[in-house]
Amino acid sequence: MRRRAILGYGVAGVGAVALMLFVGWWQVDGAGGSEPIGQRPMALTEMDFRLTDHEGNAVGPETLIGRPTMVFFGFTYCPDVCPTTLSDISGWLDDLGDEADEMNVVFITVDPERDTVETMAEYVGYFHPAIRGWTGPEEQIARVADGFRATYERVATESGDYTMNHTAGVFLFASTGRFVTTIDYHEPREFALPKIRRALAGETEGAT
Repeated sequence: MRRRAILGYGVAGVGAVALMLFVGWWQVDGAGGSEPIGQRPMALTEMDFRLTDHEGNAVGPETLIGRPTMVFFGFTYCPDVCPTTLSDISGWLDDLGDEADEMNVVFITVDPERDTVETMAEYVGYFHPAIRGWTGPEEQIARVADGFRATYERVATESGDYTMNHTAGVFLFASTGRFVTTIDYHEPREFALPKIRRALAGETEGAT
């Protein structure tokens, strides 16, 4: 009996240690961790770029100040990541209901050579009506990507064409323009929605 109790305590102890290790990983390296300071997106108030939305309107970081913001980088020729993520975003917005009307939701191309205003207008039309498409000159796209700490590169294909590798996370900002957090590619809805609500509530990275 005593031996069985000791074994029981041992198993419980191992479980507790494993739980602590998991929590530590989650907060530091996992989906619950925050971005290292040098890799966090700049505040929108500190960015400076000029793009055009899918309706032909001039836009910049000031366009996003005053409302919580969700931003995703991609391109219309993207075979899987972009349509999947934009479909996920559309589902999140549907789940938010009327709260979705309080947000800026922007899809920024990393392939301005092919993604004209007209192309962006057609593409975003397949998803939630709240999603706006932004494009512009290559140097401005590079500028906005740098501010968001997003990366992208052109990759040649065997057919002689090209595709784009790019950051696949969704960036969230509070209405003040301060960075809140990132939603990872394929992150489950039960984790994504609370993050969006943090942005709606104005909570920034590190807030409790």
